[in-house]
Amino acid sequence: MSEKTDILLHKIKKGDLNEFEKLFKLYYPLLCFYALKFVQDTDLAKEIVQDLFCKIWEDRERLNIHTSFKAYLYRSTYLNCLQYLRKRNSKKQYEEHIKNKSANYHVNKEIEEKEIQIIIQETLLSLPDRCSIIFKMSRFDGFKYQEIADKLSISIKTVESNMGKALKEFRKNLKDYLSIIVL
Repeated sequence: MSEKTDILLHKIKKGDLNEFEKLFKLYYPLLCFYALKFVQDTDLAKEIVQDLFCKIWEDRERLNIHTSFKAYLYRSTYLNCLQYLRKRNSKKQYEEHIKNKSANYHVNKEIEEKEIQIIIQETLLSLPDRCSIIFKMSRFDGFKYQEIADKLSISIKTVESNMGKALKEFRKNLKDYLSIIVL
């Protein structure tokens, strides 16, 4: 490092804002142009360089530079650009992963819903006619057991018995989906 750089660095370490401003005004436009080559966004390049100068000022007392100050600034700018690009790529990969996972979830959910509908239809067809009618009236039409009994001219115990049979059959046929649905 040159003697001039040693003096400059020493003054900055002591908190000389005027020397820091001189350094900033000299290198800021050059470093922004350099960063722009990597990130290809003017505002982002400016932000990266501003962050670098803020970090230098905040850590000025611990600043240890073993090369030229210019080389240090360019190297730091380069590394900060790479760090940004890695984060951006990592974020894009994560977003893509979540997007794919979400799409797969929705496709799987639709398939499961169709499978459940098929099983329900098959189970309804396999039930005795009266049992099937009672189940449909209760679960699809929303009738209470007493209303079903009155409409079909049967006892409420017959409705309860048939509903028990139907629910037992549905539980058996839908055992792989019971965490998804409620009968």
